[in-house]
Amino acid sequence: MRLNELKAHELLPMISRQEVTVEEAVTCVLDRISAIDGTIQAYITVTCEHALRKAREADARLAKGEPARPLEGLSVAVKDNISTKGIRTTAASKYLEDFIPPYDATVIQHLEDAGAIIIGKTNMDEFAMGSSTENSAMFPTRNPWNPKRVPGGSSGGSAAAVISDEAVIALGSDTGGSIRQPASFCGIVGLKPSYGLVSRHGLIGYASSMDQIGPMTKDVRDCALVLSAIAGHDPKDSQSYPGELPDYTEYLIPDITGITVGVPKEFLDEGLSQAVRDAFTEALEKLEALGVTIKDVSLPHARHALAAYYVISSAEAGSNLARLDGVRYGVRTCASEDFASMMAKSRGEGFGPEVKRRIVLGTYVLSAENHDKYFNEALRVRSLIARDFQEVFETCDCLVGPTSPTVAFEAGEKTRDPLAMYLSDVYTVPPNLAGIPGMSVPCGFDKEGMPVGLQIMGRQYDEATLLQVAYAFEQATDFHVRRPEAEPNAYELAGGERSV
Repeated sequence: MRLNELKAHELLPMISRQEVTVEEAVTCVLDRISAIDGTIQAYITVTCEHALRKAREADARLAKGEPARPLEGLSVAVKDNISTKGIRTTAASKYLEDFIPPYDATVIQHLEDAGAIIIGKTNMDEFAMGSSTENSAMFPTRNPWNPKRVPGGSSGGSAAAVISDEAVIALGSDTGGSIRQPASFCGIVGLKPSYGLVSRHGLIGYASSMDQIGPMTKDVRDCALVLSAIAGHDPKDSQSYPGELPDYTEYLIPDITGITVGVPKEFLDEGLSQAVRDAFTEALEKLEALGVTIKDVSLPHARHALAAYYVISSAEAGSNLARLDGVRYGVRTCASEDFASMMAKSRGEGFGPEVKRRIVLGTYVLSAENHDKYFNEALRVRSLIARDFQEVFETCDCLVGPTSPTVAFEAGEKTRDPLAMYLSDVYTVPPNLAGIPGMSVPCGFDKEGMPVGLQIMGRQYDEATLLQVAYAFEQATDFHVRRPEAEPNAYELAGGERSV
């Protein structure tokens, strides 16, 4: 097995014992990117020189006898809406295609302090607005299981990089499912932490009351390792959780006997595909065999979640993107007569169709005549959804459901119908509105070999229970060890490496 194919917890002890060098591990990942990313196109930017320099510095420290850090030498793919000092950060938008941040996001500081090495910035839907990574202004990313299908979104590049072994670990961001849905589509583990558990400082804002950064990994143990490194209070984030946090790896025990797992009936509606329904049913049977108590529950206001989410998120997106005016940074048109026309033309040229659609929607729902009718009503629905979760958690330790109603769909299948695309997030949106954690773990495959994800949801700041249940399920199944045949000769390569 090549070094890039190893899980983080397998590679770390080899680096710590100096059985392999960090440079060897990083080089193996870079070679993999060079071999197949011309087709998969997971990366917008590959940081070859930066990664190799950091690798040599790490090897020099280890050679002096310094102890290995928690994530020493791991190649991490970073979603391109997370600020990286000196490394281009585009949010997959023409508006920011040449933007180089002057500072690191807090999560980047945490990862580098733990010894991880940024290998590149991954593709995404523009400003995280999308569910397929087809809204990227750069290029679409392909699903390594089937290049004719999408990897999900908006963190599709990170998911594709992990499952194709173009990174050991990755970071994504999740506002309404953008970590969990691509994790499901690509057959990896993806965790959206509780709101405030991981700092948002340095994340290019989409909908700030729901945005969260989280890990995307090859298995649950790697997920716990990364979460332990990036979680924690940050005074630069006003919503940051101030409490003490555990070492999440301590909760990776296979015994879940006696845990009560709720199944919301609203997550098993008529929009659920038969393949996903079958995989989910088998997952419930496996959980029951592991000793959990399965309980039917209801989240009566969940059926309104998608509508409330798109009202709130579009309103917040319009406000967040107002700072992009063509004056301070980003695209600035030359064909303008005055400030107003310059700003209008710059935004018209810089933003893609989906971003414009959501800005227009956000402006509409925040207008004086519509504010109470739409935006305030959506906030009331949000409160009711949060209350629904609180009530079911009085009798359940966690909830489970499908991550997405379907497996990965074909590229172009839903681009002409925004509402059909939005429905991909129907099961992932409620946890974001409530601020609770949710994660996706592989739970099966359909007849065409496409992955299916199981979503696990828990009480706010109780990621430990999610990880425990996910780990027990993972250890009792083999879905997480399967890999697509993404070898260089499996595809007609379309291009070369992108680097800075």
